[in-house]
Amino acid sequence: MRKIFCSLFVLGSMVQASMIGLDAIGQEQFVGGNVAMAGRGFAGNAKTGEAEGYSILNPARNAFDVKTVFNLNFLLDMTTAERGGVSYSTNDISMPSFNFSFPMGSFGAVGLSLWQSYASTFKENIEDEKKQFDAELEYQGSIYEVVPSYSVRLPFFRQVSIGGSAHFLMGSNSRRLTLGPDTEGISDEDSWATNTADVSDYVDGTWEIKNHPAYYTAAIQYRGRQTSYFFSFTTPHTLLNELNYNLRFSEVDTLVPTGDSREIKVPAMLATGINFKMAKRHNIMADLSWKAWDENIENIGHSWNLPKVTETQSDFLASIGYERTGSSLFYDPYLDRMTYRAGAWFKNWYIKDVYEVGGSVGAGFPLGRKGTTIDLALQGGRRFADDSHNWDEMFVAVRLGLMGIGQWGNTQR
Repeated sequence: MRKIFCSLFVLGSMVQASMIGLDAIGQEQFVGGNVAMAGRGFAGNAKTGEAEGYSILNPARNAFDVKTVFNLNFLLDMTTAERGGVSYSTNDISMPSFNFSFPMGSFGAVGLSLWQSYASTFKENIEDEKKQFDAELEYQGSIYEVVPSYSVRLPFFRQVSIGGSAHFLMGSNSRRLTLGPDTEGISDEDSWATNTADVSDYVDGTWEIKNHPAYYTAAIQYRGRQTSYFFSFTTPHTLLNELNYNLRFSEVDTLVPTGDSREIKVPAMLATGINFKMAKRHNIMADLSWKAWDENIENIGHSWNLPKVTETQSDFLASIGYERTGSSLFYDPYLDRMTYRAGAWFKNWYIKDVYEVGGSVGAGFPLGRKGTTIDLALQGGRRFADDSHNWDEMFVAVRLGLMGIGQWGNTQR
């Protein structure tokens, strides 16, 4: 049975939008505020402007907003995993974030984001008529964060702002594994005497932060005439995953459920970024974020002789981007009013020996006179897994966002 499941798990590692990290926390989502940032390689947290909106990494940026901004973001992710000449393709659709920021003049600005920080989605059935066994494996899990923020410009240094945010966490995860009868090594005439029961291993859990309702981010932003930059610090915290294990035979006989919990120590994160503005409408930007993971992650699966831990490494994201901002004059040609973007990134995953490189292009399509925009970003890249547990992945993503800009709370001229 162990041999059967190990084969299943190797094949099963091909069926998530990303197939890496299923038994750990899942796929870490990029800390990007909107589709505009995705189009420039997830760079630009230091860039300010009326169409920038909320930044998870840099809550201080919103203090320079003069208009209310909200945006909805949608993601279509298509992934192909490959190893040893074998490949498998899948896709996933999600809404990874919703953001809202509201300026209050000299009183600063408030913001709110609903952000999916980790996700794992997987389902696959395996059948082998020759060996007369079948199996089903399914993972479902997400960690969502509700992130309110406040920022304000300093009274005597108006080019500098400070901001902070709190990350309130919620989510759940589950794993379903069902193994059918295994008649490998048994002659056909004797297979009738084998046990025909399916064995199902059910695991359900919830996510929270241990001993605290939230973790926090503090940031400082400088905005100059040509150059802007920011620094931020996010506090370390411990994820608590309360789990309930349930083993069933043919969905009829059930053993006594057992409870367990695992604690995952997420390290502090440091982030910085710079934006350089040229000729009013051209921007070059670069961002860097870093987490120093130093403890392995206990896996959710305790049965079938699976690996007990996922080994970790330092997690960092380095990105560069370019944006040509569209004209704000409504009567200019439409192509000149559009915004054009491009970028690239390199990411060290939190999972040991997993790396990612990618690139993106994007555009912003203005709607009407008030600044409402539809943003589109096309991304592609490759994940490299230099170990025996994960597969290399090629991915293509399409991100679509709706950004609205309003004068809520501002006096009309």
